[in-house]
Amino acid sequence: MFNIQQMMQKAQVMQKKMAALQEELAGVEVSGSAGGGLVQVVMTCKGAMRSLTIDPSLIDPNDKEMLEDMIKAACNDARAKADEKMATETQKAMSDMGLPPGMLGNGGLPF
Repeated sequence: MFNIQQMMQKAQVMQKKMAALQEELAGVEVSGSAGGGLVQVVMTCKGAMRSLTIDPSLIDPNDKEMLEDMIKAACNDARAKADEKMATETQKAMSDMGLPPGMLGNGGLPF
C-alpha cells in the first residue's frame, strides 16, 4: 500500500541532499571566454564573478561597445558552463539516490 509519510520523508532527504549539492557547487568555479580568449571570466556556479581579465589590445576608448559585448559574451559563456555543471551534478545526485532523470522538473518536487 502507498505510504505518504514514507514518501514525504524520502522527499525531505532528497531536498536536503539537493541543498547540500547546491551549496557545494556555490564554491565551484567555471571559466568563460570571448574573442579567442582576449576576455576571460571566472565565476562560481552560483553566478558570483571571481575575476575578469581583458587583454590590453582590446582597450580602445573609441570602441567601447565592442569591449562591452565581449565582456557580456564571456560572462554568458561562463554562466552556460555553470548551468551545465549544475545540471550534470544534479543528474548524478539524482541517479545516486535512485531517482529517474528529470524527476525534479524545474527544480521542485513533482507534487
